[in-house]
Amino acid sequence: MRKKDSLRNIIFTDTLGLPDETKPVPAMSVIPDWYKNSDSYVQGKKEPLGKGETSATIKRCMPVFDALAHGYFILTHTDIWISQKEQEYNGKLEIMPWFQWARFEPILFHPAQQAPLYPKESKGNLPKWINPWSIKTPPGYSTLFISPVHRNNVFTILEGVVDTDTHFAPVNFPMFLTDPNFEGLMPAGTPIAQVIPFQREPWQMSIGAESERIEAHLGIEKVRARFFDSYKNLLRQPKDYK
Repeated sequence: MRKKDSLRNIIFTDTLGLPDETKPVPAMSVIPDWYKNSDSYVQGKKEPLGKGETSATIKRCMPVFDALAHGYFILTHTDIWISQKEQEYNGKLEIMPWFQWARFEPILFHPAQQAPLYPKESKGNLPKWINPWSIKTPPGYSTLFISPVHRNNVFTILEGVVDTDTHFAPVNFPMFLTDPNFEGLMPAGTPIAQVIPFQREPWQMSIGAESERIEAHLGIEKVRARFFDSYKNLLRQPKDYK
């Protein structure tokens, strides 16, 4: 575990005046129910299944857990009610999503023509979540914004990278309904964006030679030598987001 004074500091600043229950939180604090309610082993039995396989389920997969718990979440700060309603669009009446909210002004819209070839379907104009949170990271650190992973999200945001060490204004999130025909409530406090700070560094790609092939083979043999939790116990490194 790292000492507190060695942790990098990411600062979320409320520009709207919101209640504490909708402030950003570490992703670790909002693990979804499907994961928490999953059994660790098929039929609750921790045993080999033959041919080197085990009864471990997705709940024992540390890469999945680390993705769920990575970074921070920006939460919706008001209830959003979504229905399908006949509206005028491009001179015609069409059934399209209709958005209502309890307070503030959380959604504006981009004309769909701004992203005509984007590989996700949108009915009507593109909603944009108006994020009230300014984000500041240390010099040399940017932020990746993605849809909360491994979740049944109502919205899928357009992923993006922002240099939050120089850009301090709130980053808004154009988004698509995951199901264009969805109707129902997205309650306040729902994770809408996963926030992952990272250090900018130059990289160069290369293809591994014989020494890397041998190293990879030894790594495979190392994790296969154990039935259970080999990656977790032998290789996984701590990731702290507080």
